[in-house]
Order: sequence, then structure tokens, then C-alpha cells
Amino acid sequence: MTDSPDTTSYQDDVAAGPGGAMTDDVGVITGDLTIRTAAGRDGHSAHVTVQYTGADEWYTLTGSPAPVPDGNLAAYHDSLLARIRQGGAATAT
Repeated sequence: MTDSPDTTSYQDDVAAGPGGAMTDDVGVITGDLTIRTAAGRDGHSAHVTVQYTGADEWYTLTGSPAPVPDGNLAAYHDSLLARIRQGGAATAT
């Protein structure tokens, strides 16, 4: 997991499982993706964006902003990566 110096955001590459990840912008995307999870100002939500790894365009993952249990952004990000690896049109919630 790659984190920023202030750990208010995380970014990782992941191979999406069958059915990929659902975005608000272009629907389902599949394959090698980069996921960025950033803390909301309230500390209890996360804004999640996704892109095809190496691409310029970022898309909003459906369900974002999403609640972050116990304000633990790192745990939320790890859980999100696992859901995207499983696929099934994974969302932020």
C-alpha cells in the first residue's frame, strides 16, 4: 500500500476480478486498475477514484464518498482492494 506522508490518502494498483469495478462515469472497468482512496474532511468518509493503470483519466467509484468504519482509512482501503480483486462490479460501499 502506498501512502502519502500525512496518510490522508492511499494509492495502489490492483488486478480487478471478473466483473471489475463499477464507476459513476463509464460503468464497469476491468483489468489492471489504480485505486486512490482519500480521506474526507470529516475524517469518517472516503473519496475513491479509479483509473486504468497508466492512464490519465480518473473515474469516481460508485458509492463514493463512502463511510469509513472507525475512521480507519488504511483498513478501509485494504478492504476495498480485496473487494475489487474479487470483482463483481465492486463499489465503494
